[in-house]
Amino acid sequence: MQILSWVCLILLMLAVGREATAAALPTKMAIGFAAMNARVTPLWAAKEEGFFAKNGVDAEPIFIRGAPTLNAALLSGDIQAGYTGGTAVMGAAVGGADLKILAILTNEVTYDLVARPGIKSPEDLRGKQVGVTSIGGTNWMGTILGLEKLGLDPNRDKINFIVAGDDSVRTQGVLAGAMDATAVDGVYSRILRGKGLPVLAEFSKLKIPITSTSLIFREALIQTNPHIVENVMKAVLEGMIWGLSPLNKNKVIQLISKRLRITTNEAQEGYKDMLLGLDSRAFPSVDGLKNIQRLMKSRNPRMAELKVEDLIDESFMRKLEASGFMDGLYRKYGMK
Repeated sequence: MQILSWVCLILLMLAVGREATAAALPTKMAIGFAAMNARVTPLWAAKEEGFFAKNGVDAEPIFIRGAPTLNAALLSGDIQAGYTGGTAVMGAAVGGADLKILAILTNEVTYDLVARPGIKSPEDLRGKQVGVTSIGGTNWMGTILGLEKLGLDPNRDKINFIVAGDDSVRTQGVLAGAMDATAVDGVYSRILRGKGLPVLAEFSKLKIPITSTSLIFREALIQTNPHIVENVMKAVLEGMIWGLSPLNKNKVIQLISKRLRITTNEAQEGYKDMLLGLDSRAFPSVDGLKNIQRLMKSRNPRMAELKVEDLIDESFMRKLEASGFMDGLYRKYGMK
């Protein structure tokens, strides 16, 4: 009997040891992002500045071309979190998927509308071809919302959207005359402006609500491993405040230059875009989701059945704010 007791004790100690070792090891994660622009800085910084490691997460940012592909990877379990727009969540939700938006880092359309030489005003885009990243994606929606603000209706005015890839690809496309116009981030629009192409509008000045850069997770992961989700959020939010802090300007520009493979001068313009595009509060908002829902209904009537409020989980942001975590970041990086 005494031998049996010793055996049980040894087995218990081994089990506890294994649990402690597992708890001490960083949690491996893949976090997908679908746009290649300066607003991805918080995610890149979380990796390169060690904020993931500090929070016990071994996370790798993975570029996945296009929100629909990212969405599929998230639902299949190939990636564990998404750094993308609200379109991914709504597109999945209408099919019964369990995605939730926990933070929104960009709440407004920030693109610049750039055209090929010869097009002098937005009205000249009637009957023309406008390049977008993907049909149904955030860039497509931001472009439509911007055109609407300028008094254009893509259907009425026969504006044809062509799928042409991310910002860097579309920048080359409009330069080559493969499309008449495209909406890109400021870092790319300034490159085009420098080559003599006209910037027809700066959508950031129009204050158009849209759920763009967001942190999204599957409900299953939120329920089973809320501490992992919270730690990922802590790392990315610190990456955002680190990036927005004037104290780190030079390091941020270097990071943008490295990740976007652009010159330091071009990265300085990207830095300005990041400052303009990121919302340091990061609280989810329904206004941008409602704009997305309106546009997506035209392609999928079932979108009208969604209650956009159900796609948001504010509990993590409320907890981080109430605990003083966010205030602590603002003070640490001289933002308060």
